[in-house]
Amino acid sequence: MRGKDNLNNTVTLNASRMKKSVLITGTSTGLGLEAAVLFAKHGYRVFATMRNLEKSKLLRARIETEALDMELVQLDVSSTQSVEDCVHYVIEKSGTIDILINNAGGGFAKTTEQATEDEIQWVTDLNYFGVVRCTKAILPFMRKQKGGHIINISSVGGLIGQPFNELYCGTKFAVEGYTEALASYLTVAFGIKFTIVEPGGISTEFNKSAISRTMDNGQLSHPEYKHIFDRYLSGVQKRAAEGTENTYQSPLEVAQVILSAAEAEHTPLRIRTSEWAERFCELKTKADPDGTILVNAVIDRFL
Repeated sequence: MRGKDNLNNTVTLNASRMKKSVLITGTSTGLGLEAAVLFAKHGYRVFATMRNLEKSKLLRARIETEALDMELVQLDVSSTQSVEDCVHYVIEKSGTIDILINNAGGGFAKTTEQATEDEIQWVTDLNYFGVVRCTKAILPFMRKQKGGHIINISSVGGLIGQPFNELYCGTKFAVEGYTEALASYLTVAFGIKFTIVEPGGISTEFNKSAISRTMDNGQLSHPEYKHIFDRYLSGVQKRAAEGTENTYQSPLEVAQVILSAAEAEHTPLRIRTSEWAERFCELKTKADPDGTILVNAVIDRFL
């Protein structure tokens, strides 16, 4: 019996090691939460991270009721030490990180003149430098294992600038360029794949937070903008309330696109998550919808 028990334990251990491990940032609510649950349901070993574990009640409830293979880990993407500690912990626990999903982010709609220096630093640090920190921490391990997949959550705002969103769009444009440049040599050299996911609107706490941050200063500091801003905000609120033209997707719908990108035989560099997003970005994406033509042309030119 002892020998049989040892054999069963070995089989279980080997099966656990065969599971691909996924590290996801920003999983307390919305897209990050749904992505963590969906990947766990599809047989991945998920390390779901968030800055404040006290906000994990919703995810803990899903883990318990759905018996998910998932571990919650504290991670503040604005802290290099926190990022490095988390990545090393996950490597120690699972032996590898096969997929990194850089999901944590935030935003607001304010003019450049209106935004404070602290707000500009905040949105840039969270949306762009957070992605760089997590990627930098994980690359040595993926390079050593000669493989991995880094999925960065961007936005249609990473392709198209929009009114009162220049600071948010700037961070997402940065993520797009950063990811595209990484894909131009790390995939060829070390087998590390990259994908940029570009949703339109998502009906999540992100949007509520963004609107809150937009309104928290009360009146615009420069009233000359007010008539334009009022028209903009009215349209945003109307689309959010009515779902006009299917602009806003559910977090689960976007999470399903992320999963499909992770499991695709031919990995897209870019992927929009809805028909609305495709139409909105068509002028920039029609010649090269998934971005692979351009990145392969860059590889041919430089490498």
